[in-house]
Amino acid sequence: MDLEYVDLYLIHWPGKDKFKETWKAFEKLQKDGYVRAIGVSNFKIHHLETLKEDSDTIPAVNQVEFHPLLNQQKLLQYCKNQGIQLEAWTPIMKGNLDLPQLTELADKHGKTPAQIVLRWDLQHGIVTIPKSVRKERILENANIFDFSLSEEDMKSIDQMNKDYRFGPDPDELLF
Repeated sequence: MDLEYVDLYLIHWPGKDKFKETWKAFEKLQKDGYVRAIGVSNFKIHHLETLKEDSDTIPAVNQVEFHPLLNQQKLLQYCKNQGIQLEAWTPIMKGNLDLPQLTELADKHGKTPAQIVLRWDLQHGIVTIPKSVRKERILENANIFDFSLSEEDMKSIDQMNKDYRFGPDPDELLF
């Protein structure tokens, strides 16, 4: 990559049984100055607990599928308690935003359903980087700092959880 260091390096999936070995290599890369921060993706609580058993470093980030239909509240709280920053992937549910609660809140706040979800992430303290290649969507996604969701709004979205994944379950994607 022709870089002196990488800011953040993540293990993409826990997989079957190699993530502890990979994590040790990541810790060495960080210790040697090649990586500033190390983290994981798609780790559930039991993966993080297993990682903690033999490591010296707590992941800086856990990037997971997180959205109103899969809000992973136990994992979010665990990560907050451990000082691990949760980062959402597929935060706007691959565009599947035509849901009554989101439409109602969008109308109430004069925003789009995507902006409601991104604001919900922000107010939960979650890093979220929605994917878009269209300029107007990128600008829309960034326009979420001029309003707040009430506690009632937040609870309404939290209650949408159905443990529904758009991507694979980390306990089932074993390679």
